[in-house]
Amino acid sequence: MTQAAEAARAPSAVTATAPLLDVRNIEVVYDNVILVLRGLSLEVPNGAIVALLGANGAGKSTTLKAISGLLKTEDGEVTRGEIVFNGERINGIDPDKIVRRGIFQVMEGRRIIADMTSIENLKLGAFTRGDNEVGADIDMVFNYFPRLKERTGLAGYLSGGEQQMLAIGRALMARPKMILMDEPSMGLSPLLVKEVFAIIKEINRDLGVTILLVEQNARAALSVASHGYIMEQGKVVLDGSADELRDNEDVKEFYLGGAGDQRKSFKNLKSFKRRKRWL
Repeated sequence: MTQAAEAARAPSAVTATAPLLDVRNIEVVYDNVILVLRGLSLEVPNGAIVALLGANGAGKSTTLKAISGLLKTEDGEVTRGEIVFNGERINGIDPDKIVRRGIFQVMEGRRIIADMTSIENLKLGAFTRGDNEVGADIDMVFNYFPRLKERTGLAGYLSGGEQQMLAIGRALMARPKMILMDEPSMGLSPLLVKEVFAIIKEINRDLGVTILLVEQNARAALSVASHGYIMEQGKVVLDGSADELRDNEDVKEFYLGGAGDQRKSFKNLKSFKRRKRWL
């Protein structure tokens, strides 16, 4: 067998381990008219942190909502392809059932309940559970986010960083196999961004929770992720390990500084790494 043939048959870094989440060539349409995702595929291995990067309007949040089932609340629908989680197809299933299967989404903008306390918000995250260990898990969340234990008032009075911590803690209360995080750095100071991402990495390491991380802050996302996908106009246009993306000259120019006002489009690059199953 030739070297080229061996390379073609060799599994990629992402697919070497059976993925916990496998998004297969999906299309998403809003209001039966607007095509937002166009043949999008990605994989998230069990126990990994995978970053999904792209500019505003690339389709990142829509991808997360397709996985979590929240498209239904916005007149969106997966019209082609399939989403497989833990070996089972989940597209078309109601969001509460997807939560029970082990996926919890931390929405963009936190979406905590402002007129409830931190503890009440955390208990809300455990609504799908029927065990007697909720109190112990609240203590676990406070161990990761000790500031929340000190804030006994309404959650609406928490700072932006504290609200983000509460949103992540609420997700942990569901004991998920996988957390979908949508722009956790939004509105935070650089110091808080560093703190939040360090805790995300710690949670992944300690609890083994798989994380699909949507971010515009590519530098922060790639500092904790093992693999990344870059989206543009509803499609994945580039993917690779975090190290490969950090070292890619086009990624450096487009996302990590240096492009200035002459921001280029990945559509014109010749370095796309598309798999045959995406075409």
